[in-house]
Amino acid sequence: MSRAQLRFQVDSRLATLLSQEYPSSERALKELVDNAWDADAEHVAVTLPTPLSGGSIVIEDDGSGMTEEELRRHYLAIASDRRSRRGERTAGKNRPVKGRKGIGKFSGLMAAATMILETRARGRLCRISLRLDELARVEDIEQLDISLHSEPCAAELHGTTITLSDLHQGLAYPDANHLRQILLQDYGRQDDFAIMVDDKRLDVDDVSGRYTEQDQSLPNVGKVKLRFSISDGKSGLRQPGITLRVDGKAVGRPGFFGLDQRDDFPPKLLRKLYGEVEADGLRDHITAGWDAPVENSELLKEVEAYVQSILREAYEQQYRQEIQLAQARLQKVILTRLSALPEHKRAFADRAIKKILDKYYGEPESKVEPVVNVLLEAMERSDYRILLEHIDAATPGDVAGIADRLNDFGLAEMATLVQQAAARQVFLDQLDKLARDATTSEAMMHKALERSLWVFGSEYSLFSSNITLRRQVEDMLGKTYTGEKADKRPDLLLNENLSGEYLLIEFKRPDHPLNHDDYLQAIAYRHELRKYITSPIQVLVIGGSRSPDFPMNDKEPQVEVRLFSQVISTARKQVEWLLTSNPLI
Repeated sequence: MSRAQLRFQVDSRLATLLSQEYPSSERALKELVDNAWDADAEHVAVTLPTPLSGGSIVIEDDGSGMTEEELRRHYLAIASDRRSRRGERTAGKNRPVKGRKGIGKFSGLMAAATMILETRARGRLCRISLRLDELARVEDIEQLDISLHSEPCAAELHGTTITLSDLHQGLAYPDANHLRQILLQDYGRQDDFAIMVDDKRLDVDDVSGRYTEQDQSLPNVGKVKLRFSISDGKSGLRQPGITLRVDGKAVGRPGFFGLDQRDDFPPKLLRKLYGEVEADGLRDHITAGWDAPVENSELLKEVEAYVQSILREAYEQQYRQEIQLAQARLQKVILTRLSALPEHKRAFADRAIKKILDKYYGEPESKVEPVVNVLLEAMERSDYRILLEHIDAATPGDVAGIADRLNDFGLAEMATLVQQAAARQVFLDQLDKLARDATTSEAMMHKALERSLWVFGSEYSLFSSNITLRRQVEDMLGKTYTGEKADKRPDLLLNENLSGEYLLIEFKRPDHPLNHDDYLQAIAYRHELRKYITSPIQVLVIGGSRSPDFPMNDKEPQVEVRLFSQVISTARKQVEWLLTSNPLI
């Protein structure tokens, strides 16, 4: 019996196969821009040739570059994961590393037959080239001879230039506009990473759609400049919203300036919005960490009102025609029913259908049509109309009578909904009084809310507590808060939902401003509870107000902060919607 050693051979076609992983030339070029990001570059310039000109594609960055040793040991190592060598973040700017598979180096060969890499670091310039025809002449890619040219350069020079030549004639040339739209998704919000494509910097106006720019001097804020685009693409943007800039710096995350709080605005349209607003007059109304504007600032409200009005008008112009077309398709189906209505009812039905289409924008017609049909039935049948008027004028004491009427129509479940909504209104009124009382303690708010987590939103309503969970909290706190520290013991609530996920709520007094220490304390409780619990634990910190030092961005995952006033206001809007906005009630 004989034994022999075998080894894998890496076919030279691997480079070609890896380069074909990208669905388009623009996606392949983005991979090379990702490499510049990982090299801590601040500027990247992409130059595209004119179609059929025979020119080259050039990607140049001012990143850290590579030494000859790094070029040999790391760049030429196929499928080597950079993160396993250097960690999840870059050394200089602490950026999350994008290169994961170690194959991005071949992406340029999707668009070109020749790729020349020139890199500068620590006083030396190194150059190598890869050609598809040379790869085709060897069976094993490890047998390919790659010439390395190395020479001295100025010590202050650093960065990498990739030149792609002999572009494949069978493929469409990379399109500058398409490339900008792809890059914008990942890099449009980055202040420290400027990308130029054909001498134009990546900017708000690169979104495919309607671009708007307006300057206005507001009475108290001063000059405000708003620039935004509304995408005409079918899918939403990856980082939608309007970024607030003060003195050139971005403040917090992109937002929607109140549009996301409006019941009459289609939520799906929010994901098509991309832009920024400059308002230097808010500089004294920004938190110390530069992570958010002061929420109760009157100047901020002035900016929000200005921005929201312009956004609504722009949306109206761009999407009203589309919504009207959807209405026309529906009206074609129901035209006979509409024509049978009296004139005044027909006009009312037309307005009501527009509101429904606005609210359900983007939903399939099969979902919208039943809502429209219920509306029309209510207008066609006087008994439906009488019932709806009765519900509209009802008080909580009329619920039993309403239930009888609803049962006659086979809709008894709607009476339960009305009764529940009315009861929740009373509960929120009492909770609001507690939250406004300076003498209210954590324990009082805990008791009021422990069985009413719907107040925080529907995503919390399935969490519930039990004796075992309460005991775990008792065991954890009992070890620390004893003796003189007992009177400083926090008020915690630990709950579990049907999926085995956990929710840890830390209650603070309504008159207590949440600060950085409260955040650190809350996540410390989670770390301690993980000794008992292995499943994910979501943390919710709730109090009366927020101090400027409470972190808003760089928080641990699954940590949220809520204010009692915001929670009650949002819950009240949801209840009011149930009572007034549902077409069936």
